[in-house]
Amino acid sequence: MPDLTGTSARRPYKRVVLKLSGEALREDGSVENISPPIVEDMAQQIKAAYQSGLEIGIVVGGGNFWRGLTASNKGMDRTTADYMGMLATIMNALAIQSMLEASDVPSRVMSALELRNVAEPFIRRVAIRHLELGRVVIFAAGTGNPYFSTDTTAALRASEINADVILKATKVDGIYDSDPKKNPEARRFTQVSFREALARQLKVMDSTAFSLCMDNNKPIIVFDMHQPDNVRKALLGDPIGTLVCAGPTLPEDLATIA
Repeated sequence: MPDLTGTSARRPYKRVVLKLSGEALREDGSVENISPPIVEDMAQQIKAAYQSGLEIGIVVGGGNFWRGLTASNKGMDRTTADYMGMLATIMNALAIQSMLEASDVPSRVMSALELRNVAEPFIRRVAIRHLELGRVVIFAAGTGNPYFSTDTTAALRASEINADVILKATKVDGIYDSDPKKNPEARRFTQVSFREALARQLKVMDSTAFSLCMDNNKPIIVFDMHQPDNVRKALLGDPIGTLVCAGPTLPEDLATIA
């Protein structure tokens, strides 16, 4: 695994898991669940990193179509609602695959639910072989089990395929010591340890996903995907966002936001 503790130099990854939210595929204010121009731009950024020889796995959420927990809170059976959310992730995965293939990037959708007409079943050794052969693998349908988030899926798949890092694309440029929308004095970490994140109750991932990353020493980088070219930069190891890893928190890495 490459050394991820440096904050100024590029981090050379061999294999990564890129975690995308379903909302990232939708244009703000649009009635369309998926924006083809957004997915196309994302595919082009992934292609630029893919051409460097990087092995890329992608986990995508389904929140642009459906949120199982929200439906459950409104009276729907939680298990049924979560399975519907898994189907939403498959639609998003197929959209990403379509744009990647249109950009001459070979890809495979591997689903935790069996839908052989549109996706391969997830088999760990087959997924690793696809990556070794230069194919982007899009992991769909979460873990295949209700009550687990796609953050947990990202942590699980990264551990299963021995990825160097999880790159979590979000709407913010990293992890703060408090909510920057409410506190103008909030400060952003460029690096923080797993234990420090727990002690400060920093919102990195849900507790199950975070515990899995910590137990298996899978670093997480939280970055803003809405900044131009940030997906490519994150994939190629440019020092953006906040790195969460087993190493100590460095005092000089706690930067004040202008």
